[in-house]
Amino acid sequence: MSNASAQAQRVERLDQGMLAGTNRPGPQIRTVQENDSKKKILFVTSELSDLIKTGGLGDVSAALPRALRNHHDVRVLLPGYRQVMQSGHPIRLLVGTLAGHAALPPCRIGRIDLDDGLIVYVLISPELYERDGGPYGDNRNQDWPDNHIRFARLGLAAADFAAGDASISWRPDLIHAHDWPAGLAPAYLRWRGQGTPSVFTIHNLAYQGLWRSECCAELAIPAEACRMERMEFHGQLSFLKAGVAYADRITTVSATYAREITTPDFGCGLEGFLRKKADHGLLSGIPNGIDESWEPETDPHLLRNFGVNDWAGKALHAEHVRRQFALEPSSGPLFVVVSRLVQQKGLDLTHALAESLVEHGGQLAVLGRGEPQVEDSMRQLAERFPGHVGANIGFDETVARRMFAGGDFLLMPSRYEPCGLSQLYAQRFGSLPIARRTGGLADTIEDGVTGFLFEEASLESYREALLRAFRVFAAPSLFHAMRCRAMAVPCFWRQTIDPYLHLYRQLLVESRHGEA
Repeated sequence: MSNASAQAQRVERLDQGMLAGTNRPGPQIRTVQENDSKKKILFVTSELSDLIKTGGLGDVSAALPRALRNHHDVRVLLPGYRQVMQSGHPIRLLVGTLAGHAALPPCRIGRIDLDDGLIVYVLISPELYERDGGPYGDNRNQDWPDNHIRFARLGLAAADFAAGDASISWRPDLIHAHDWPAGLAPAYLRWRGQGTPSVFTIHNLAYQGLWRSECCAELAIPAEACRMERMEFHGQLSFLKAGVAYADRITTVSATYAREITTPDFGCGLEGFLRKKADHGLLSGIPNGIDESWEPETDPHLLRNFGVNDWAGKALHAEHVRRQFALEPSSGPLFVVVSRLVQQKGLDLTHALAESLVEHGGQLAVLGRGEPQVEDSMRQLAERFPGHVGANIGFDETVARRMFAGGDFLLMPSRYEPCGLSQLYAQRFGSLPIARRTGGLADTIEDGVTGFLFEEASLESYREALLRAFRVFAAPSLFHAMRCRAMAVPCFWRQTIDPYLHLYRQLLVESRHGEA
C-alpha cells in the first residue's frame, strides 16, 4: 500500500510485538475515525499521573485531556521513563524512528491505550529515560546532568509529530506544552518554520529549566534564540522562557497567578517579559479543575462513602486518620497537611504555630515528601508532640484521600501557589482549607464561606486564620453550613474547560487564516 493510500484511510500500522515484558499481542492495524468537528490536540508533558507523577502537573496532564475528549481528539506525548515502560500497560511500537538532531539521539515512538481510551505516545530512548529515580533526578534527588538533552528531545519530538515525521497518520492540529520540560516544543516549531499553533502553560514559574549557554550547539538552538527577548536569562538558557517566547498563547493556572507573575514579588525575574505578553493579550489565567474521581459518595479509596446528607463516613475517616498517625482519641478539630514538603508551601509557619494549635485542642496529621530539611522539621514536630502531631514522610494516594475525607481543616499557608489542587480536593471532601490569599487559593476559596484566607505570609496573619477556624468549629451549625458550601464548589474539569475550548478555537481559526 502506498503512503498516500495509508493516509487516505487514516491507518496506523503497528508492530505485532509488545514492550515491557508483556505478551498480549496488539492489533496489527488500527483505524482512526475521522471527525472534522474534532481537532487533534497533542499534550506534551513530563508527567502523567496514570503512569508517573511528582506533583500537580501529573494530575492536570491526566485529567484535562480526558475532560476535553468530548470536544477534541486529545492525546499525550510523554517520555518513556522506566516507570512508564514497566507500568504493566501494553506498549505497541509504532513503525519508524524519529531522527536525531545535533546531540539529540534518534528514538522510537510507542503507544499506550489506557483503560478509558486515552492514548499516550511514549518517547522511547533507553539511554535518556530508562533510569532509576524520578523524572528529573536520581534517588538522591540530584538532577540528571543531561536533563537539557532529555527534555529538548521531548520538545523536538512534538515538533516531529506536528511535521508528520512520526511515521503515524495522526498529526496534531495544535500543540499544548506544559511547563519547562516541554518548553522547547513551541521553540522547535518556530525554529523549523512550522505553522502548527501552540499553547504553553506555566504550572510553576519558579522552575525554569536553566542551562549554560554553551548547550546551544548540542540542542541546535539558533543564534537568534540566545537573546534577552527570546530564551536568554542572565547568561543562561531558560527552557521555560523559550516556551513563553515562542508559543502563540501563554496560559497559567489561575487568574490571580497570571497577574502575580507580572510583578517583581512573583515574577522570578521574568516579570517584565511576562508583562509584555500580558499587555498584548497573549497571557491568561485558566484555573485548574479536578477529575471526577474526587466524589466522596463514590470514591473507592474511602472506607465508607459519605455526602451532605450522611456524615457518618467523615467521622469514620477522622478516627482512621488518628489511628494511622498515632494520634490520641479527641473531640477537637483535626488539621491535615497533604503537600510537597518544600519551602514554597510555608510549612515553617505551620511548624512555628503547632504548639498553639495543640494548646487549643487541635491535632495535626502531615503527609508528603520533598526537601530534606522540611521533611526533618515535620518529623521533629511529631516527636515533640506525640499523640497530637503525626507525620508520614512519603506519599500514598489512598492515605491522602482518606486524610481529606477525615480532616476538619486543610492547612495551606503557601508563600505562592499557582493554582493548587489540594484545596479543591479538601473542599470536595468537606475539609475546610486555611490558606494564604495568593494565586489559585485566592480564586478558589471564598473566605468565611468555603474556607479561610489570610493575607500575609506571617505568623500573626496565619494565627488569626487558625483562631477563626477554631471558633467556627465550636459553632456546629456554622461549621456544617461551611462544609456544605465547600462541597458544592464547581471544581470538576468538565465545569472549567470552556476557556481552553475558546482558546483552541481562536488559535485554530488564526492558523487557518494565516495559511490562506
